[in-house]
Amino acid sequence: MKQVIIGTSGHIDHGKSTLVKALTGTDPDRLIAEKIRGITIELGFAHCTVGQTKLSFVDVPGHERFIKNMLAGASGIDFVMLVIAADESIMPQTREHFDICRLLQIPGGVVVLTKIDLVDAETIELVRLETRELITGSFLENAPIVPVSVKTEEGLTELRSVLAEAADGVVTRSESDSVRLPIDRVFSIKGFGTVVTGTQVSGRINSDSELLLLPSNRKVKIRGVQVHGERRMFAGAGQRVAVNLAGINVAEIGRGDTLATVGCIRATRQFDAVLELLPNVRPLRHGVRIRIHQGTSEVLGRVSIAGSVSRSSIQGDKTNKGDGARVSAVVNPGSLSYVRIRLEKLAVLTRGDRYIVRAYSPSTTIGGGYILDPQPVKGRISSKAARERFERLDYEGRGSVRLEQTIAAMINAQGSLGLPLEILPSRAGVTKKMTMELVERLIDQELAVRAGDVLVAVKILEVLKERLLKVIEDYHKENPLIGGVPREHAREQLFGRVHSEVFDRALQDLVEKGHVFGRGTLSLATHKFSLSETETYARSTIEQVIRSKGLRPPVPTSLAAVTGLEPRVTDRMVQLLIRQKVLVRIEALLFHSDVLQRLKNDVVALKDVCDDKVAIDVASFKERHGLTRKFAIPLLEYLDRERVTRRIGDVRVVI
Repeated sequence: MKQVIIGTSGHIDHGKSTLVKALTGTDPDRLIAEKIRGITIELGFAHCTVGQTKLSFVDVPGHERFIKNMLAGASGIDFVMLVIAADESIMPQTREHFDICRLLQIPGGVVVLTKIDLVDAETIELVRLETRELITGSFLENAPIVPVSVKTEEGLTELRSVLAEAADGVVTRSESDSVRLPIDRVFSIKGFGTVVTGTQVSGRINSDSELLLLPSNRKVKIRGVQVHGERRMFAGAGQRVAVNLAGINVAEIGRGDTLATVGCIRATRQFDAVLELLPNVRPLRHGVRIRIHQGTSEVLGRVSIAGSVSRSSIQGDKTNKGDGARVSAVVNPGSLSYVRIRLEKLAVLTRGDRYIVRAYSPSTTIGGGYILDPQPVKGRISSKAARERFERLDYEGRGSVRLEQTIAAMINAQGSLGLPLEILPSRAGVTKKMTMELVERLIDQELAVRAGDVLVAVKILEVLKERLLKVIEDYHKENPLIGGVPREHAREQLFGRVHSEVFDRALQDLVEKGHVFGRGTLSLATHKFSLSETETYARSTIEQVIRSKGLRPPVPTSLAAVTGLEPRVTDRMVQLLIRQKVLVRIEALLFHSDVLQRLKNDVVALKDVCDDKVAIDVASFKERHGLTRKFAIPLLEYLDRERVTRRIGDVRVVI
């Protein structure tokens, strides 16, 4: 059966709850205070079946003090039922609710003129004309206007028919998407524990599955699911859902939290967006504190203005908006601007979400818009580059902007950090299934390169490769006798803030193209070092001196004096001989590799003259090779490391 969510809207005491009760047989006012005072305070819920369609009603408060509750109910509805009492016509909350629905871009709706039994036909016609004037040019421009009386039941049959027809036009939401359930109620039931309710935006919630509670990032087990009070094995998108959670208390959850598939969405403290200010409000100044409503959440934040939107209209509005690319310190009434909103606490948002802005005090609705980037990188938003980025992100403002270009703008803004694939669904507002298809299109269009599990812009990767070549080249110039720059040194010098996988990809490309050799030590393919005449003489002299001294070489610090060479040249040639493995450093001593090899051969040969295990102690080793303890101990430990001998107590056994 098709599921459709209908939200009521309208001024207080215009008969919203009474109308819902007449249509469904259920009183949506469930609180004692609501029944005593005769007004709706909290969200109310009721449902009925018309043909093959289940109509679920979310009844919202009409009183101005409870607008935030109305906003929580407006999230996730398929169309609105705007209720206007015929005896009062359009009132302040009628306009505010209407503005909220327009800003949230509710797809469509029905207008109901209630209490027609209290007025004559002429008054009904006058209210109809006033209503038509209100909705002209909006999403309700072509909506039917149905006069009804709950008391006499006049018009109710027609209204049911109109609602059923409107429901037929609602696009069924996909259950293959990731789960997203903004929570609007939390309570406890004896014997069951914690229960949360909400309008399921997307996906499919199965009993005994696991979801993520955001923004706390806590995994929770789904104990059971109910739809319209009936226990189900699963709940799908577009349904009013009650979910029984295991292992979590009511106090740990609140309205505004979200249940979601693990990894599909993230909480954030700032977002970039388009903001439309209503025509009849004060200008919104840069840095002012505001209230942000998205889904079922309300979060305080401050707005930073990036500049006005340079386009003439938004969907459903034909008035001229925007004044070019000029950066302004205010958002003027009736205009559109690019903004960055910094939040005072975490909120669960994704690209494409609609939001409402209310003034901090007095708390009145002043505007709303849609989110371009829920997790923007830090940086100035008033620069030309930032302006271009906003325009590339603005998929509604520029018809030529495609999703690939939008994501490319996000990847480019990430710079050398790259955009991890795991956050792409949240940043792009796409499903996990769509993510890999999107990645393939980005790569095919050369808008991005994949580096492991990170996406980086093609131009940025090219710049990084050029910089890496320059680092290696400079290192060769400063250290002409060293074979190359150590890999980690190059990464730290150039890629301090770069994702390690981006570095690996840059290096991989250079190695594959033959520009760079090596993995642990990096050198240019064109690098060749040659020694000067002085350096050639120094290298030969040092090698000869150390070889001639055998197992009793001079202390390295005395080499310059022994060879008669400059200390600076001596040090460089010693390092070169060590890298070329001609010399071997053992503790503070330097030995020629040929001398050490003869020593190993000599010790191994002892096994050939003795049937039993050959044991060597320090004294016998010193006597056999004519050494002092200064040379004997380091050499014996070297033989242990080379697995020629094995120490057992005070002696060593030839292996």
